[in-house]
Amino acid sequence: MPLLGQAAMLLNFDIVPEAVAEHDDWHTHEHLPERLSIPGFLRGTRWAATSAGPAYCVLYEVEQLATLASEAYLARLNNPSPWTQKMMPHYRGMSRGLCRVIRSCGLGMGHYALQLRFKLVQESEASLLQWLGDELMPVLCMRPGLGSIHLLQGGLTATMTSEQRIRGADAGVDWALLVTGYQESAVNSLAQGELAGAALEQRGASQVIATSYRSAYTLTRQEISAG
Repeated sequence: MPLLGQAAMLLNFDIVPEAVAEHDDWHTHEHLPERLSIPGFLRGTRWAATSAGPAYCVLYEVEQLATLASEAYLARLNNPSPWTQKMMPHYRGMSRGLCRVIRSCGLGMGHYALQLRFKLVQESEASLLQWLGDELMPVLCMRPGLGSIHLLQGGLTATMTSEQRIRGADAGVDWALLVTGYQESAVNSLAQGELAGAALEQRGASQVIATSYRSAYTLTRQEISAG
């Protein structure tokens, strides 16, 4: 499976325009290395939007869901560095999903991504997940231009911490689908094709939000350990 762990943390947010350059510097040189030094964190990727929607998507792959409620992780959130304290007030519209990896198909992580966030009508959940996970995802990840596809479900409610108090309360994530590939047009075309909002809604999804992204920076735990 292309994701490195059994769980993931998915973040979407905007940054006030005047702080974007410093945010990317901080996120690259301090924040990602700090997070990847926490036990159980395996890889972190920052994505930048190429369509309407939250300007940033950050995906942390972690060993298990319990990693995202661990003492080590919460201790870091409750003791933000001076630079982190400076950056937190510049966040807008943060959503933070502490997610189970329900299905992950394909190999690797492409440079382009389509993220779909949605809710599910309870009585349609089983049939939609069967369609996505068993029928559609294994086929899509082998299509030219595509590489991997991941289905995430919110599994924990985030604990209020010092970082969150500075930037404001985070919204949660119900369900998310992340498709990655090496050809931007192939990835983005899914939002008007098999993964169009109307197609998902016909199978019981609601409040579908689609955003296209390109990879901006990736860091793995092995790189931190080697340093």
